[in-house]
Amino acid sequence: MAIKKELVVLSWSGGKDSAMAAYHLMASQKYDIAALLTTVTEDFDRISMHGVRRELLEMQAAALGFPLHIVLIPKDCSNDIYEARMSEAFDHFKNCGITKIAFGDLFLVDIKQYRDECLARHGMTGLYPIWMRDTDELVRTFIALGFKAKLSCVDTQAIDAAFAGREIDEQLLRDLPRSADPCGERGEYHSFVYAGPIFKTTIPCQAGETSMRLSRFNYCDILPQSASIVPM
Repeated sequence: MAIKKELVVLSWSGGKDSAMAAYHLMASQKYDIAALLTTVTEDFDRISMHGVRRELLEMQAAALGFPLHIVLIPKDCSNDIYEARMSEAFDHFKNCGITKIAFGDLFLVDIKQYRDECLARHGMTGLYPIWMRDTDELVRTFIALGFKAKLSCVDTQAIDAAFAGREIDEQLLRDLPRSADPCGERGEYHSFVYAGPIFKTTIPCQAGETSMRLSRFNYCDILPQSASIVPM
């Protein structure tokens, strides 16, 4: 008799850590991913913080085979608005009988505590499949498993602007400064995953133009290969 798996929702940024969290949830044989939960900045129609086009996010969800639940937030979103809109999503899933939200956090205790406190107000709990994993080991495992990803945004106060658009590979790890976390857990970079063992198909994409924002964050416009280049 097959053991019934628990339904969970995965907080999905489209990046490397989300993909590794999904990989471990699926490998555990304990959980079924009921949906991917992603915040999209409505003014830009892109994944918040990562700057990845909504079209590519939807392609990811299709390639993974999971429903996508998008939470729209405005640019320069206040914490009150963010929490209100996330609360609506949490209530939706709680009403569906789901009590756990999974995250790809690694070691930032204050962020984990914040998530747990928000979820507790809705009678839900957080699940952290890759919590406290060694970040150098984790990113090398990501590469060894056959995942493919491009850097969509870099913090130029932490690493050089030229890293934007590069592939996550062994050469990237050799080129990162020693001060940078290999997984970018302190915000050194964000990424877009387009292939790997949990994807049913590869998402054809390429690095497009870069754009500096707030005199600090260098974004690379990751393009579906059929798309044209447009200003960010």
